[in-house]
Amino acid sequence: MTASRVEAVFDVAASGTLSEAQKARITARLGPRVTASAQDTRSQRRNRELALDRLAQRVGAALEVPRPRRATRPTTASRTKRLESKRRRSAVKQARRRPSAED
Repeated sequence: MTASRVEAVFDVAASGTLSEAQKARITARLGPRVTASAQDTRSQRRNRELALDRLAQRVGAALEVPRPRRATRPTTASRTKRLESKRRRSAVKQARRRPSAED
């Protein structure tokens, strides 16, 4: 560990800027304490900036609410195309079989 290493810690429960719903979302995804560290450069000031940027990115990503999925149905054309390819594949496999004794 270098002397210029910086670790940024964010206590979710003690935050006054976040709503209760946001606190619950972050805690569920990242836990009650969010940390980010940086030791990329020799400058402690630059490492502090990097750690704070990483911390902000982690918190921002945890706060993102995914869009609800809208259920869709396959189009008639895609359904027809799929069934036709299945028929073709079945015919290829049928042709590979030994001829039956009944024919």
